[in-house]
Amino acid sequence: MWRTSGAPNMAGTLFLIPTPIAADTASGSTSPEVRSLSARLQCYVVENARTARRVLRAWHQDLVLESIEMLEWNKHGPTDFSRLRQWLAAGLEVGLMSEAGCPAVADPGADAVALAHELNARVIPLTGPSSILLALMASGLNGQCFAFWGYLPIKEPARSTRLKELEAASKRQAQTQIFIETPYRNEALLCDMLQHLKPATRLCVAQDISGAHEQIFSGTVAAWRQKKPLLSKDATVFLLLA
Repeated sequence: MWRTSGAPNMAGTLFLIPTPIAADTASGSTSPEVRSLSARLQCYVVENARTARRVLRAWHQDLVLESIEMLEWNKHGPTDFSRLRQWLAAGLEVGLMSEAGCPAVADPGADAVALAHELNARVIPLTGPSSILLALMASGLNGQCFAFWGYLPIKEPARSTRLKELEAASKRQAQTQIFIETPYRNEALLCDMLQHLKPATRLCVAQDISGAHEQIFSGTVAAWRQKKPLLSKDATVFLLLA
């Protein structure tokens, strides 16, 4: 039986389908529940249609992808969700897939979920990997109190100011601060952190989580200044605790 949520007499169902967070684990990291469900869905809202088709092909080699309808997010402005509205109003089952990991977490999928609730549709989250939580688990930092901030400012002095603000908030609340960066700027962000944060502040950097090149570093700023690891240009999660 699938889990259900919400009130009775609903419209369709929106399934939140996690995808692998590392390209080389497309088959092995997916639960039987997700694989079984994805084999039957004919409508999807996706962050990237090409990625979604590649993942579905890895899960089901005999799937007829041409028969599946996909609504892709508009990356340059508001997405027209009229098709999603029609699908749910017609009582259809719809899948929501992000580029990697759990839908609606660190991606724009929350808008689609909000619309489903507005239409009184079922919203069913399925179990899958989240790089944010996996990084927190592996960090050794405070997992009882934490905050995720997405991307930090790119330019100075806004970036260093934000880092110091997060460090101060972490100190006041014993709160782990979590953020991400575009992979080609990983090294620059780490250098900024080592320059502007206090020596006793603890850092963790988790790269390519669950992938073939996974590496997780954790230590104080003082220790990192003595021996700074060379970061790759893989997807990375940064964490700090003052």
